[in-house]
Amino acid sequence: MSIVWTILIGFVIGLVARAIKPGDDSMGIIATTIAGVLGALAAGYVGQAMGWYAVGQPAGFIASVIGAIVLLVLWGMVKRKT
Repeated sequence: MSIVWTILIGFVIGLVARAIKPGDDSMGIIATTIAGVLGALAAGYVGQAMGWYAVGQPAGFIASVIGAIVLLVLWGMVKRKT
């Protein structure tokens, strides 16, 4: 059940990140969910490396959204070059 919960929260994080980031993000539901989940994982990893989170502690919602926005910006840069 935790995998389903992670996917649902990742989708919400991806939607919020796409709404906050300006520009055209033509992504589908699956790509939005993947961006949200990866943003949360990246925020958790960076937070643990910086000492903000303990090992095994998930990142907060705002940090996850910021991580997803960073991934969307990086994806836009890669997509623009090709």
